[in-house]
Amino acid sequence: MQHDFWHERWQNNQIGFHLAEANPLLVKYFSSLNLQQGARVFIPLCGKTVDIAWLLTQGYCVAGAELSQIAIEDLFNNLHLTPTITTHGEITHYSAPNIDVFVGDIFKVTAAMLGKVDAVYDRAALVALPNELRGNYTTHIGAITQHAPQLLICFVYDQSLQAGPPFSVSTEETKLHYHNLYDLMLLATEQVDGGLKGVCPATEQVWLLKPLRH
Repeated sequence: MQHDFWHERWQNNQIGFHLAEANPLLVKYFSSLNLQQGARVFIPLCGKTVDIAWLLTQGYCVAGAELSQIAIEDLFNNLHLTPTITTHGEITHYSAPNIDVFVGDIFKVTAAMLGKVDAVYDRAALVALPNELRGNYTTHIGAITQHAPQLLICFVYDQSLQAGPPFSVSTEETKLHYHNLYDLMLLATEQVDGGLKGVCPATEQVWLLKPLRH
C-alpha cells in the first residue's frame, strides 16, 4: 500500500474524501444487508468516517481497519470515547464499547484479530487502492471476514480524465474480483453531483454481495 501517501494526506488534513455526515447511500441501502440489531459491521480503511457514528446509533457494533493513527484518534475524540489501546505485532487495537479499530497495514490484520464479522461496508477501501493491489485486497477481506456479505460502493468514471484515488472500478472489474465467492446484485447507479472532484462525470455503484454457498 502507498503508506507515505496516506500518512501525508492525514497529516496535512488533505481529506476531501471525508464527509461531514453519514453517506446517503449507506443510509438508503444498508437495510439490504438484512442484519439484526447488534450485528458487527467491518469497515476497511475507515478513516474517521461519521458512518461509524451512524451505525452505532442504529444499534450495530463496528470494527474498522485504518492506516492512519491520526484519523483514529480523531474518530474516538469525535465519538467522545476513550479507547483501550493494545498492540498485536504491527497492529494497534483501539477498543471501546461496541467498537474496535485496528490501526496499521490492513494486510497485517488477521481473522483471529478481527473476530466475528456479520457484514462488510466498503465505501472507501477498494476505490482507494491502485489496480495492482485490488485483487489481493478483495481476497484478503474475504478471508478475514469468512466471506461475510458486503455493501460495496464504487466510483465509475473515465480514469484517463482524473488520477485516483478514488480510482474507477468498473462493473466488469467488480464482477471479476467477487464473482467466484459472492452473488452480486447491483442495487443502484447514481450520478456524482458536480462530477468527481468537479473534473469529470462519474457515477457511484452500490453493490450487494452475498456469499455463495458451496
